[in-house]
Amino acid sequence: MTRKSRGEHEPVVARLEIGGKRFEVLVNPDLAFEYRQGKQVNLEDMVISDAVYTDLRRAIRASPELLRKVFGTDDVVKIAAEIVRRGELQLTAEQRRKIIEAKKRQIINYIARNAIDPKTKLPIPPARIEAAMEQARVGVDPFKSVEEQAQHIIRAISRIIPIKIAKALLKIRVPPQYSGRVYTVLQRLGEVKHMDWKTDGSLVAEIEIPAGLQQEVIDKLNKLTHGSVEVKVVSVV
Repeated sequence: MTRKSRGEHEPVVARLEIGGKRFEVLVNPDLAFEYRQGKQVNLEDMVISDAVYTDLRRAIRASPELLRKVFGTDDVVKIAAEIVRRGELQLTAEQRRKIIEAKKRQIINYIARNAIDPKTKLPIPPARIEAAMEQARVGVDPFKSVEEQAQHIIRAISRIIPIKIAKALLKIRVPPQYSGRVYTVLQRLGEVKHMDWKTDGSLVAEIEIPAGLQQEVIDKLNKLTHGSVEVKVVSVV
């Protein structure tokens, strides 16, 4: 059923359904995962199967005619690459653990950047968010988007800590000697709501940012102006 497995791990199944037909192949889990992530891999090394199957467990092969009809080719390596790219890929326990941990970090950072304590109007440290997630026993799906899961997790941990997604509006005043430097980075710091150049060359602007980034943005502005910028938090909503 298979060619000699390359690599340390046992091969795993990649599966794709098209038009009610199931197509399965065995692949090297590490190389398939890398390929799925968009990395360049040797496809000959990635594909373990010597054929494409409609039921791999029962060793039922897809006919060359069916493969050509569905994929436009009966080349096993090319078809397997498409199955890995578009279909369902089994993961090893270690791969799944690493993906979940990485996704968890992304979600925590996203929440920390975008959420505040509605009582204090201050950002919430990532460690506090993580602790609340553990207390609320919320799980992380390795395949769902960060934004989609963040909304669910915020609702779950709101029973543990006060938290809400918010935006902060900052009003900044930059002295003339630094106004050009700050102007070039304003769009990257947030959404510019208002900008006013004064006759002396100073700059007054209002920018909207994720509320959790208040201190980070203020620190960046202070660094750009050697501490001479004036920043006022107009609102946090």
